[in-house]
Amino acid sequence: MTLALYRYQLPFTQPLTFHGKVEVAREGLLVRVDDGWGEIAPLPGFSRESLAEAQAEAIASLEQLAAGQEIAPQLPSVQFGLDCARRCWPAQTTPLPEPYPLIQGSPQELLKHWKNWLHTTPSKAKLKVARYPMRDELALIRLLCDRIPTLKLVLDANQGWTREEAWAFCGHLDPNRIEYLEDPCANFADIAFVANRTGMPVAIDELLAQGKPWEPIPQLRALVLKPTLLGSLAHCEALVARARELRLKVIVSSCFESGLGLNQLFHLAGEWAPDQAPGLDTRRWLAADLLDATGKPDLSLLEPLFHRD
Repeated sequence: MTLALYRYQLPFTQPLTFHGKVEVAREGLLVRVDDGWGEIAPLPGFSRESLAEAQAEAIASLEQLAAGQEIAPQLPSVQFGLDCARRCWPAQTTPLPEPYPLIQGSPQELLKHWKNWLHTTPSKAKLKVARYPMRDELALIRLLCDRIPTLKLVLDANQGWTREEAWAFCGHLDPNRIEYLEDPCANFADIAFVANRTGMPVAIDELLAQGKPWEPIPQLRALVLKPTLLGSLAHCEALVARARELRLKVIVSSCFESGLGLNQLFHLAGEWAPDQAPGLDTRRWLAADLLDATGKPDLSLLEPLFHRD
């Protein structure tokens, strides 16, 4: 059995802010189990574990596998990466809907350059909100809706508002132009209050990763699944089953993984939600990739941390 762990660093095309912390590069790990690969890449500001903690648990898990023992990693990113590396991947036969564009940046800049983002006139785009003054974000939303009458927006607040702020924001929007508002507040009671008062369709994402309680409400449209934050594939599949039971959309979404992780998320989206466009438009923010021409990790771009044959 071949077991290996590598570390990578990929520069972003521009600095990105995650929960108030500016990052200039994406760092993570690639794990190999025989011919299978997985990605272990905690997202700063969102994952509960650091990269150093994930690395330590990944090495301990590989040492257990080398000794013929069962493994039970506890950190979500490690669970996901090792599950992917040990998974038998079925062939992808049906094409998925195109991932929709992810727009983030200052409203001032986006108001000037919105055509650069939406030059193909998509029917759906995702916009990060709750990061800049409310009036500026609302001005940008109004411009996009006015200029592209067929556009529906996914708005992602990353739990950035209080109940009152979210209520005020939604009061300025036409719910018919919003596919859903993702994680407007940090707890479900506040999200339900705002959705009920404003009729705004909503989705939950970080709440799932944080293990916070939620329940079906008429305005809940989707569960957004980020396996890097959620953990094991079994846990993700249980959420997919719950969403189907409640007739909610499932959106498989990325955490700025490298091409390896993104390709695997694309395949999972094809299995779990073949009729939904996945939220995988983070590749454009990475200035380079780790895969060679055959689609395998290029070992010359990786720092070896562990190897057993």
